[in-house]
Amino acid sequence: MKTKNFTISLKKLHFICGIVVLAAFFWSCDNTGAIENEVNAIPVNLELDRFDIKFYEGSTKDIPALKTQYPYLFPAQFSDSVWVRRQTDSLQLLLKSAVDKTFPSVTELEKELSHLFQHVQYHFPEQQPPHAISIINNVDYQSKSIYADSLLLISLDTYLGVNHPLYEGIPTYIRQEMDKLYMLPHIAEKIALQLLPTPASRSFLAQMVYYGKIELLKQYFLPHLTPAQRLGYTEAQYQWAEENERYMWQYLIEKQLLFDTDPDLQRRFIAPAPFSKFYLEIDNESPGKIGRWIGAQIVSSYWEQNNASLETVLNTPAQQLFNRSNYKPKR
Repeated sequence: MKTKNFTISLKKLHFICGIVVLAAFFWSCDNTGAIENEVNAIPVNLELDRFDIKFYEGSTKDIPALKTQYPYLFPAQFSDSVWVRRQTDSLQLLLKSAVDKTFPSVTELEKELSHLFQHVQYHFPEQQPPHAISIINNVDYQSKSIYADSLLLISLDTYLGVNHPLYEGIPTYIRQEMDKLYMLPHIAEKIALQLLPTPASRSFLAQMVYYGKIELLKQYFLPHLTPAQRLGYTEAQYQWAEENERYMWQYLIEKQLLFDTDPDLQRRFIAPAPFSKFYLEIDNESPGKIGRWIGAQIVSSYWEQNNASLETVLNTPAQQLFNRSNYKPKR
């Protein structure tokens, strides 16, 4: 009889646990849905100002008016003759044609940008939507987007697609993110970088945690995107990071790199690169920026372990955050 009662109790316990898990799941879904409803109610209707069309489809007579309307796009050291030549330059017109084919309409992009800034305003009400302007900028992939002084400049010619023939000769790891799939994450990162002051500490741990916080902000701003897309990884690269998390963490601990202030660690593990530099056989398989990925795991662990608010995470110093994260590789 005792055995029977014990069996029944276990069944009841499993049933109750199942109910609790389901309830937590549905509560989470309802809570997320409620937040999205509040986000969608924020009145943001961002329209993309097509400077690229105004400039290249205009005439030389339009240049003085454009200079008055967009003084920040016309450096004073260049005379009007430079802009006149640019309007008819063959390479510029080739870029204009490629942009027209890739972005025949920006209606969907405007919706995505509006939704991004709705999320930004939900979490940071003082952040007003910017004046968004599309430009063509000689495929300057180091300045794909610029966010400053209530302006958002988007170089559409840097988002033509990873295999676009105009990108021939550009390194693969750079070309990978020259796709409109990564446009919103790039813009979200520029916003996050303005919201989060750079850390005073020069330690490698502080740098990893800083970029982990940037990734958390991007998660709040772009909850519908995958972690891989937000970081600029392919799904295969993200999977590699997950599968090798334990080995990477063991390496950092054994080499005592967490509190090292060598600026070369930034180049090896934080900066965009074809691969991360452990100086091991795995290097060629690894994606660049792996320090950012590890930082995101540390910040995520702290966030979950402490049920912390976004404000608390952002304001917690790196050392304290790490100590209270109880971070351990999942695999």
